[in-house]
Amino acid sequence: MDTSVMAPTRRNLLLHIAGWALTASDAVAAVRPEPSDRPLAGAIRWDAWYMPGSEPTAAVERSLSPPQYQSRLPFFARRDAEDHVSLPALSPKLMDLEIEQAAYAGLDFWAFVGYPADSPMTVALRQYLASSMRLQIRFCMFTQIETWGTSRAPAPLIDEHIALMKDEAYIRVADGRPLYFLGFITAAKANEKWGGTSGLRAAIERFRACAVAANAGNPYIVLAGSPKEIAGLAPMLGGDAVGAYVISDVRGIGDYPELVRIAEAGWQTLADADMPVVPTVMTGWDRRPRVEHPVPWERQQRPGSGIEYYFGAPRPEELSAHLRRALAWIQSQPADRRAPATLIYAWNENDEGGWLVPTVPCDTRRLEALHATLARGQQGQQPNCTVAP
Repeated sequence: MDTSVMAPTRRNLLLHIAGWALTASDAVAAVRPEPSDRPLAGAIRWDAWYMPGSEPTAAVERSLSPPQYQSRLPFFARRDAEDHVSLPALSPKLMDLEIEQAAYAGLDFWAFVGYPADSPMTVALRQYLASSMRLQIRFCMFTQIETWGTSRAPAPLIDEHIALMKDEAYIRVADGRPLYFLGFITAAKANEKWGGTSGLRAAIERFRACAVAANAGNPYIVLAGSPKEIAGLAPMLGGDAVGAYVISDVRGIGDYPELVRIAEAGWQTLADADMPVVPTVMTGWDRRPRVEHPVPWERQQRPGSGIEYYFGAPRPEELSAHLRRALAWIQSQPADRRAPATLIYAWNENDEGGWLVPTVPCDTRRLEALHATLARGQQGQQPNCTVAP
């Protein structure tokens, strides 16, 4: 993830947030009913590739340009006669098509990785919120603890996210509480930024109180990190559940079933917190594009170092089986530790090896596998990759 690229869009986004809170009822969409017989299912969005000319988009173009990685390119990528890869700007029609694709799969929400409102990494969130189709798939925020600021200088992003919770498309758990992920938490970051776990707990309590005071509701806060560390920290921080952005082994090697074994063992480790667990479903883990062509925000990566560590890609039926086990695992927990959702890594972390978005030219098999699990029997247009004119 990259938090270094900024652009002068903060005022525009904040004005839009205010407008959305006031005029949400004007959105016209075919709203899919909330699921009543299973936990919610969402997928992470890390939107680095919608900003032509920006550092993150250029980095992803470079990492996915080698021929052996081009099969991972999203369906809208372009390749010229010399096989150079380019990723176009996100248009409203492209966002609408992605909404249709995710809705067909049966996803209930996207978890947008949170960046400050003036970051171009929010371009997809802005396009999503401007879409009249957005109620087909709801949204929440997955925020890196670094972007919350410090105990002395809490970031404006905190208030921005509270405002977003008032949008009618924001996903809420069964008791009406807005779902919120606060991730990449470590003891070191708590000490450096917040004066320890007690300071971070106080910040989380303030966030909760401010959301309630703003009539956004009492957030259902999922504290996320590496399973072992967050299981030890979370009981001291005052969240509602625990989870992880990704569960893998950076030195791991194997096929997809081996990655699944690691991920599902991670769910059990998270359960050591004696709190509800939002299990992470892995769609893959294969960072070789970033290893061959390191991205600017991974400064410690050296070209080629660790190229041997990766897991094989899933067959669609293996992915859907992993998801079914996550949903069943939640239901098997004691009632007081039963989380309301599962989280899929990811919609579009293609260069790290985890994706659901259709890939070139129009490979929708992963969406079809999810549809069979999450939306069986529901009407829905077969996913396509044609952006409307």
